Amino acid sequence: MKTALLQLNSGDDPVANLAQTTDLVAQAAGQGARFILTPEVTNCVSQDRKHQIKVLQHQEDDLTLAALRKAAIQHDVWLSIGSLALKTHDDDGRFANRSFLIDPAGQIIAQYDKIHMFDVAVSSTETYRESAGYRPGTQAVVADTPFAKIGMSICYDVRFAYLYRALAQAGAEVLLVPAAFSPVTGAAHWESLLRARAIETGCYVLAAAQTGTHAAQAGKPRQTFGHGMAISPWGEVLVDMGQDTGVALLDLDLAEVAQARKRVPALSHDRPFEGP
Repeated sequence: MKTALLQLNSGDDPVANLAQTTDLVAQAAGQGARFILTPEVTNCVSQDRKHQIKVLQHQEDDLTLAALRKAAIQHDVWLSIGSLALKTHDDDGRFANRSFLIDPAGQIIAQYDKIHMFDVAVSSTETYRESAGYRPGTQAVVADTPFAKIGMSICYDVRFAYLYRALAQAGAEVLLVPAAFSPVTGAAHWESLLRARAIETGCYVLAAAQTGTHAAQAGKPRQTFGHGMAISPWGEVLVDMGQDTGVALLDLDLAEVAQARKRVPALSHDRPFEGP
């Protein structure tokens, strides 16, 4: 399956972001991609909650979701929308960070809400409290497609190895890690974490990413690491997109998954233990 990672530089204007995204989807489809992946918060990168309340929409009304479903039909492709920032009907007003898998008929085959919230102090000047604005999901998701079983995750999830082991043991052959990674933690940990998740599970790991300094009409502009990556089931880096926006192509061959798991069948070697 010819697959394309899209690397975006989304700002805090969903309308402007959508034009960038649909252009790259068309470009990827024109190069023969049948499975196209966008990064986390494809529709809006913003750290200003008042602005988010102004521009974000509920799932049933979201312009990005509607347009990308139409794009899947137009180009006859499978589409992973890495995630959208969406309003919810929760009493506390928090948003959802939600990923979607769309089929070539434009149908939502699966959706996943980010489980692990990025509540960290990277440095004295770079702190995040994702849980203040977003409510965490509770359900792990493996989606069946004609070409692979897909395990869904988002960004900070990548630090929690047990999630990926559970996805792989539930049948996932390809793991998605769409991201808007911090430049500091990205430089230190991004590649190592992605390769580890691939090696531990014998899965392809596909990680479309946001990159650069993100335009902000309100609040402080955010920066992200870029380096969208594809990792083989043996842990090899197949794609590293650097820091530029654009499209990167690769071919998924599920025989590589079977071969990696045959060589090191660790998914079947769990042992009970006591303690600590």
